[in-house]
Amino acid sequence: MNEVKKPKRPLIFYYGIAMLVLLLFNFLAVPGIMEGKIEDVDYGKFMNMTENKDIGYVEIQDNRIIFTDKANEKIYQTGIVNDPGMTERLYNSGAKFSKEIVKEASPLMTFIFSWVLPIILFIAIGQFISRQMLKKMGGGNSMMFNMGKSNAKIYVKSSDGIKFSDVAGEDEAKENLAEIVDYLHNPKKYSEIGASMPKGILLVGPPGTGKTMLAKAVAGEANVPFFSMSGSEFVEMFVGMGASKVRDLFKQAKEKAPCIVFIDEIDAIGKKRDGNIGGNDEREQTLNQLLTEMDGFEGNTGVIILAATNRPESLDPALTRPGRFDRRVPVELPDLKGREEILKVHAKKVKTGPGIDYMQVAKMASGASGAELANIVNEAALRAVRDNRELVTQADLEESIEVVIAGYQKKNAILTEKEKMIVAYHEIGHAMVAALQTHSAPVQKITIIPRTSGALGYTMQVEEGNHYLMSREELENKLATFTGGRAAEEVVFGSVTTGASNDIEQATKLARSMITRYGMSDDFDMVALETVSNQYLGGDSSLACSAQTQAKIDEKVVELVSAQHNKAIQLLSDNRAKLDELAKYLYENETITGEQFMKVLNA
Repeated sequence: MNEVKKPKRPLIFYYGIAMLVLLLFNFLAVPGIMEGKIEDVDYGKFMNMTENKDIGYVEIQDNRIIFTDKANEKIYQTGIVNDPGMTERLYNSGAKFSKEIVKEASPLMTFIFSWVLPIILFIAIGQFISRQMLKKMGGGNSMMFNMGKSNAKIYVKSSDGIKFSDVAGEDEAKENLAEIVDYLHNPKKYSEIGASMPKGILLVGPPGTGKTMLAKAVAGEANVPFFSMSGSEFVEMFVGMGASKVRDLFKQAKEKAPCIVFIDEIDAIGKKRDGNIGGNDEREQTLNQLLTEMDGFEGNTGVIILAATNRPESLDPALTRPGRFDRRVPVELPDLKGREEILKVHAKKVKTGPGIDYMQVAKMASGASGAELANIVNEAALRAVRDNRELVTQADLEESIEVVIAGYQKKNAILTEKEKMIVAYHEIGHAMVAALQTHSAPVQKITIIPRTSGALGYTMQVEEGNHYLMSREELENKLATFTGGRAAEEVVFGSVTTGASNDIEQATKLARSMITRYGMSDDFDMVALETVSNQYLGGDSSLACSAQTQAKIDEKVVELVSAQHNKAIQLLSDNRAKLDELAKYLYENETITGEQFMKVLNA
């Protein structure tokens, strides 16, 4: 029989009980006339009632006189007046004093009501509030007993767990981790030759590349328990609790060896110690405990530690030295073949139609991570549902890429005829400059339909294959393509608009990188003038040169962009007829494919 749980009472309920208790104590400690409604009268009426012997009971207090009539039906009060004969007249009138002698409370009672009871109430209310706060923090009534426990998520042996076959596009990482699986299956093979497995393996790479899934796949392949915790879960509001959690985690791991311990986002506790006084003592104590625990067991105990981070450069050197995290496994963005495999893996989870070209979709999704590719497939499925279709098509996948890149189509964004024509020339300008140059990626699609990202249109270029190195000429052509939209506006309309803001930003960033990072400037040769941090989180950069050099860099950036801008203007001016023809064609159709564009251009 299920026990019916009583509903939790609100905090105000308990405060109400405390107030009632205080009022009760006040009533018991201060006796007097408490019943009835007291009527205020002047001292004259009190004297008249005394002379008429019409007073029943009387109580003389420090600042007032409370009395009743002869029948005790009404209660009156009046102020104190300097009247020496008042007491004698009251006796003569036959009035009864309900408080003839004011007795002081005993010292014990005074102590109890003044000190003991308030302290008890204060402690009781404080304990109650503390329990409520702990419950809201997720600890419940037993949180005080669980402090210092790791609370790691434990995935025990499972026959249907994640395997390496479920992780696509990371062949190199899987090869590195396959050795760990073999060791967990056959530890004797390694111990006989005297080899020991790395104590720790660090998975590094951009967000969404599948680091956590790879760790689970290792545990699934080895069929061993898998302990999972995030680095932020070690950080507590009480100093020392994080270190205690580390001790408890490793204690559990040793008891269940062989097993895998996975710490996600380890940079939350593993950042470099700067030695400054007043730093995060809790985080440093947790890190010190982790270092101690990793030194406290041999490499052949069967406990393998995996950790993942997006910021390997921020980790403490003591954590990444040999003997702790011995091996670093990069989990990079997938290449073209990897993207195709990832799309196929996620496409198995949805109903797809025949004839889908996953290679073409993978080309269009250049630079996408595994998580973004999974999102692309899901967006394609949602689009099919919105259109009341039961199968996902090639068009759904291609449109979902555009949704991820530029956002959804804006149905309420209505451009004027002039604005629509300017946008058409702008996008054709990009496409023509790209097509009229060598070493440029082919145009895949051109559209002037506004998107929720704020873009009024865009031109999509798709590389034919993997492209890891770019020459100076290729980057200069890319700069010219960026400036092609603004160049078309200048050639046709003789003025410029705000539509090129994103092009300007990208062109400036690329030109600066060519000079400060890639050594593509005759003036500075092979000198690094810029440092990049957070490689996997956007690549924040900062100049590392003098103010005079910075000014010279700015001049060279302007010079480089201007040269390519002028080249774009010249290309479009020389092909003005085709520019007009293609802009009109795009204006009428709003969206055209790369094949349609090239057919008109080459006609």
